[in-house]
Amino acid sequence: MNRFKLEYKKFGPKALLIEWPRTVDEEILNDIIKFKKLILDNIQGYELVPAYNSLTVISQTAIDHDNLIKKIKEIYRENYTSAKIQRKLWHIPVCYDEDFGIDLEAFSVAKKLSIDRIIELHIEQLYTIYCIGFLPGFMYLGGLNKTLHHPRRNQPRLNIPQGSVGIGGEQTGVYPQESPGGWNIIGNSPVKVFNAERQEPCGVSVGDKIKFYPIEKDEHKLITIQVDANIFHLKTYELDDTNK
Repeated sequence: MNRFKLEYKKFGPKALLIEWPRTVDEEILNDIIKFKKLILDNIQGYELVPAYNSLTVISQTAIDHDNLIKKIKEIYRENYTSAKIQRKLWHIPVCYDEDFGIDLEAFSVAKKLSIDRIIELHIEQLYTIYCIGFLPGFMYLGGLNKTLHHPRRNQPRLNIPQGSVGIGGEQTGVYPQESPGGWNIIGNSPVKVFNAERQEPCGVSVGDKIKFYPIEKDEHKLITIQVDANIFHLKTYELDDTNK
């Protein structure tokens, strides 16, 4: 993996923003994740938030930015190759019934694709989590087939149901809770990626992989019951640098 030219910017008195080239690229994301681990291994007392092209270093107290930048640059230069990426592959069920996929018909017309073909293209990809935001647990997933790229809706909805699976631009994702939203909704997942009652509310991490698989409406109902009873467990697999 190539090293990248990084930019270091003060992000208020208690944070430092590290920026990579402004390109959505998995090699850059892998570099960010490795660097995050290296910093955590070498410097204590900071929270690190990775995203597409950045890593934010956050402290509870005021930061000596110059000193911190010097330390972090040394870590990146000297220990770069020592970190290994540990991440997971998550298999997430999705029901693409039109009762859930409220934009499927319009999406089908706009893309000149059958609904079956849209579903086929959506489930065949292996997605990468590039960022978690604008809601707790909302996964911005890269890897969407170019045939399915489509602009967000001109008029966002005020209430998107929890679990809705949508497409916005070049990305797909799952709404972890009911919220406003402007993505094109093509299905619904009965699982809860984010649960505030768990010790670790958000199980997924930036860099993890997502694989969707289709389920029927009856199975969606059954899994919903199992999730509410805390007896449903997502299929997960450990990944490393060799099977990224």
